[in-house]
Amino acid sequence: MEFGNHFEGRRVVLTGAAGLFGSGLAKVFAAHGAKLCLTDRNQQDVEKVLGEIEAPAGSFAHAAELTEKDSMQALVDAVGEKWGAADIVINNAAIYPSGFMLDIELEDWDRMMNINLRAPYFLTRQFSRQMIDQGVKGNFINIGSGASRKMRLTVAPYCISKSSLDRLTKGWAQELAQFGIRVNSLEPGFSAGSTVSHLSDEHIKRATAAVPLGRASSIEDIGPAALYLASDFAAYVTGATMTVDGGNSLGSMDVYQDKKRPL
Repeated sequence: MEFGNHFEGRRVVLTGAAGLFGSGLAKVFAAHGAKLCLTDRNQQDVEKVLGEIEAPAGSFAHAAELTEKDSMQALVDAVGEKWGAADIVINNAAIYPSGFMLDIELEDWDRMMNINLRAPYFLTRQFSRQMIDQGVKGNFINIGSGASRKMRLTVAPYCISKSSLDRLTKGWAQELAQFGIRVNSLEPGFSAGSTVSHLSDEHIKRATAAVPLGRASSIEDIGPAALYLASDFAAYVTGATMTVDGGNSLGSMDVYQDKKRPL
């Protein structure tokens, strides 16, 4: 599937833009001509990404703290002032804290749920209101995870947040369909290198070995999927979940007995 200049002039808001997948998605959409509003916690970080990807004219960086309502609203207002409304919003920002639920503090739980779930709810509500006011038949992509279906010991709160995000995607898809606005979820596979959630070398080794297709996920895998969901090729797709994880969410790859010979 060739996208060519399909996204020329389209306006894309991307949260978590300074992170591993966020910066990769920014580069992918910029390469296809999209104007970008990149947001993350630190202004210098998003400005750096914006400069590195040679974003088209009309792009800008705007730092926002996704645990604070006023900061998120300031982001929405900035988009409204510069563009009127976005065409595409990618709720990518998320954190992946590790710890047993017996040990995790309520403040840590709240922060994760605020970033992983509350922020996508609020931003979808506010940006969709702009779209409706401007008559824009836009679309949203929530970056989910196979963790929404597969519990993982020591990261159960993250799994719970992604399960809820999956239902949020479907709820918004149902409600916004009458306005021609689509909402879908994209689930990347395991990939190390997060700047906010440290993973040990042993964890990375074991997690990668468990992927049926035998390798970690990369932007080369999820970039085309994001372009498809955001494009007119997916004009009849809403409330859907596209999983691009090498089979990682299918189930356990552990073997507890000697393998039998093929039948």
